[in-house]
Amino acid sequence: MSAFLIKNVETLLTMDDARRVLKSVDIRVRDGVIAEIGTGLRGEEPVVEARGTVVTPGLVNTHHHLYQNLTRAVPGGQDALLFGWLQTLYPIWARMGPAHLQVSTQLGLAELALSGCSLTSDHLYLFPNGGRLDDTIHAAAEVGLRFHPTRGAMSIGESDGGLPPDSLVEREADILDDMIRVVDAFHDASEGSMCRVGLAPCSPFSVSRELMRDTAVLARDKGVMLHTHLAENGEDVAYSEAQFGCRPGQYAEDLGWTGEDVWHAHCVKLDGQEIDLFARTRTGVAHCPCSNCRLGSGIAPVRQMRDAGVKVGLGVDGSASNDIANMWEETRQAMLLQRVANGADAMSAYEALEMATRGGADVLGRVDCGRIAVGKRADLAIWDVSGLASSGSWDPAALVLAGPRQVRDLFVEGRQVVRDGAVTTLDLPGVIRRHGEMTRALANGEANGG
Repeated sequence: MSAFLIKNVETLLTMDDARRVLKSVDIRVRDGVIAEIGTGLRGEEPVVEARGTVVTPGLVNTHHHLYQNLTRAVPGGQDALLFGWLQTLYPIWARMGPAHLQVSTQLGLAELALSGCSLTSDHLYLFPNGGRLDDTIHAAAEVGLRFHPTRGAMSIGESDGGLPPDSLVEREADILDDMIRVVDAFHDASEGSMCRVGLAPCSPFSVSRELMRDTAVLARDKGVMLHTHLAENGEDVAYSEAQFGCRPGQYAEDLGWTGEDVWHAHCVKLDGQEIDLFARTRTGVAHCPCSNCRLGSGIAPVRQMRDAGVKVGLGVDGSASNDIANMWEETRQAMLLQRVANGADAMSAYEALEMATRGGADVLGRVDCGRIAVGKRADLAIWDVSGLASSGSWDPAALVLAGPRQVRDLFVEGRQVVRDGAVTTLDLPGVIRRHGEMTRALANGEANGG
């Protein structure tokens, strides 16, 4: 469908520069771009009827580990803190292979799409049994979401004092070589790109100082973004202070890991100086409230970050530490946690949605996405507010407070990925069956489908 009209939108939350909320409007889409917004638009194009709906930009997920949806609710990891949780799961992940990466990506992206997500990053930092970043990129192209995969890495195994088993770490020279390969093969920097690649050593406690620095140099040479975990919980900060003699923010700055081309996941334990550093350098943050709660990591100082001018987007994190990958639930949780920490007026439903759309797009360097305006990409989520979830709401646009948790329709680059609550681009029941088989095999100690 190269051109179509979305007619009779009840409320349009544009997230444009003026943050306009428009009533009773139509949207014309042409060649993957928003061509016109107005009332009473006419034309020969096919029509998508949107009476009784709220339309938002597609939601943007700034942090995920898609492969982890094969290990939801694993016994032994359900009630553990971050480091213990990782040590429970690493041996299981070590039995995965290329097919696991492909199927988990398909299922995870479908799950995100049904929650209204049109653009997602993914942080893949382990490549067991021949798995490659390519496996996730090809799967994402099939599903049709806009994809920002990051080539992660771990290089310090148990024998060198690290957390991961030695079987999951790589030689740093090999890591850098493969980073070059995947960027050259898949990164598309053009406006409207469906795939941009980032570079993402897993964390300061799983790679060397030299790899962190070399990756930053490489990323800037290639013109791609940098991503890692930072200051996720108290253990993380204590490790940084003990091993590096400084807090995580200073460690990042010393190694070139601040700037507009960098975003860090979690940042639950940033202090005031680190927040000021991130604001001054335009460093982004992926806030993952549900995972932070699940792992008992704490409440990230998002109110303080945003007030200081830090770019903040939302992330679902991996499904082994969140259990679901629903961007709508993440948005509501982000709002609620800031209210718990700072009072009921600390964050509105509209501000939470702004983080989930425009905010996330800005963190990923995608100013062509995350807002509905003429000339921007046609990534559009249509929410039916005529049903049970919204009944009685005086403000249908306050979807985070009272609204559906699943999208009715989702368009990405003007292509319909969800129609009437169903994914259109793949056989989802078949993917779920295959995913279930793989999960059972992993639970039985096997390596199925690698």
